[in-house]
Amino acid sequence: MPDLPTPESPDKDSPAHKPLAELLTNCVHCGLCLDVCPTYKLTGDENNSPRGRLRLWRKEEEGILENDPLVEHYTSECVSCLACEPACPANVPYGTILETVRHEQMQAGRARPKWFLKLAARLVHAPQAFQWLSLPGRMLRRLGLLKHPFMFPGQPAAWQSTSAYARQLMRERQPTGPHVALLTGCLMEGMFRELNFATVRVLIANNVQVTVPESQGCCGAFPEHLGLANLESLQGRNQAAFGAEKFDAVLSSSSGCGLALSKTLAGRVPVIDVLQFLSQLDLKPRPIRDERARLYVDLPCHLIHGQRVAGIPESILNATGYRWELAPLATECCGSGGTYNLQKPENSRQILARKAAFLETAEGEPVILGTSNHVCMMQWYSARTLGIVSRPFEVRHIIQLLDESVTRVV
Repeated sequence: MPDLPTPESPDKDSPAHKPLAELLTNCVHCGLCLDVCPTYKLTGDENNSPRGRLRLWRKEEEGILENDPLVEHYTSECVSCLACEPACPANVPYGTILETVRHEQMQAGRARPKWFLKLAARLVHAPQAFQWLSLPGRMLRRLGLLKHPFMFPGQPAAWQSTSAYARQLMRERQPTGPHVALLTGCLMEGMFRELNFATVRVLIANNVQVTVPESQGCCGAFPEHLGLANLESLQGRNQAAFGAEKFDAVLSSSSGCGLALSKTLAGRVPVIDVLQFLSQLDLKPRPIRDERARLYVDLPCHLIHGQRVAGIPESILNATGYRWELAPLATECCGSGGTYNLQKPENSRQILARKAAFLETAEGEPVILGTSNHVCMMQWYSARTLGIVSRPFEVRHIIQLLDESVTRVV
């Protein structure tokens, strides 16, 4: 049994329970956040930094500014990468403040997300409808006919759900190890279901019992990015779904989804990134399967800054069977930001271009860009389709590489 963390109890003194005015007074204006902020690096504009936004939000809260359009603009410019939080010596809960401000702006009609994002945010409240409406996209991806800058190649199951697939493999393999639940995610299950299937295979191959609750729903990260209300219904659904039976942990292979669900299930059951969980199962290094290939590993922001995980464990990367190294600027944001690459495409592309420049001359044939978040995969794939990088390269989830190489540890 792996050494699993004890779930943290909800803290009544946590930032989520404090008034916005109190949270906004914590910033000491030291400027250490500037060096890690992607939009400040992009523009050099003080207002386009965490320190600048906090100052604007505080002036509005104190009544010095009143419904200033500049405040809305600079709020929308934030990627939500959370890199400023670990850099802050005063422990300013920037993510909590940003969520609150976005919600207030949305409620006041000051924030205006694109119509299709608002529609999608409504649909995540109806998981079955979302999955049925995603069926044509899954089928087109499976046939290789869905040509979109963000749609990386893959062959998701069109009809069989991850829940049904997990039950099938559990009957066939009958693992006896720790019992986990898997968060499938709305977009991941809808469009990139092959990633969930790979996760199930790797876990069961390593003697892990896997349950995929059919009653689960959206983790809430998507509407939260937009500042939309009614997250309580999504949270209640998942509290019921993952509390229906006793699990050793709830696993996620998407860092943004895992971060959101960890807030929902605080004090109930630990929510762990699947690669962190697998690193405790003693996966063995695999022989190098292609001497020419090179895997470059990028680290999702909501994994290292949001969940405060150091990175993807070396034992996991060694188990892929590839020569690997961290990508240059691996700890910096790629510009995906949940929905940021759809709402601020020009900013997003410029942020990505800085990170992706190394791919033009990177050693390896093929060159593989590996990460552990499907939204980051979409962003990296667009570097090729949008002409940011001219050299061909593959984009893969680390769990897919494990699925191809890892055998059961006995």
